[in-house]
Amino acid sequence: MKKTSKNPQPLSTAAQYILLALASEDLHGYGIIQEIARQTGDSYRIGPGTLYDNLKKLMDAGLVIDAPRSSRDKDDDRRFYRLTPAGRVVLTAEVERLHSIVVEAQSRLRERRPRNA
Repeated sequence: MKKTSKNPQPLSTAAQYILLALASEDLHGYGIIQEIARQTGDSYRIGPGTLYDNLKKLMDAGLVIDAPRSSRDKDDDRRFYRLTPAGRVVLTAEVERLHSIVVEAQSRLRERRPRNA
């Protein structure tokens, strides 16, 4: 995941869902897992190992940061994560990339008619 590439590499499925989970609010690890399950109707589940490996990569790329402690209960020891402005840009670009793939696929499927159907 490069931050400043004109044609960034596509995000992994796990990274897509993590960024999407953080798009509307700061979440702790288990909260991210629950939000991904909710968003996908339990069709995509992410385990803790995959979650934290991806969070480290996303943090190293500057797409996710630790949420400031002032944004939650001071007695809460869990680590919360926040999508950065750069993370929002990357997520938006990924959504646009995926949308263009869907549009192209729909167009091609309409054009191609089965021969003996």
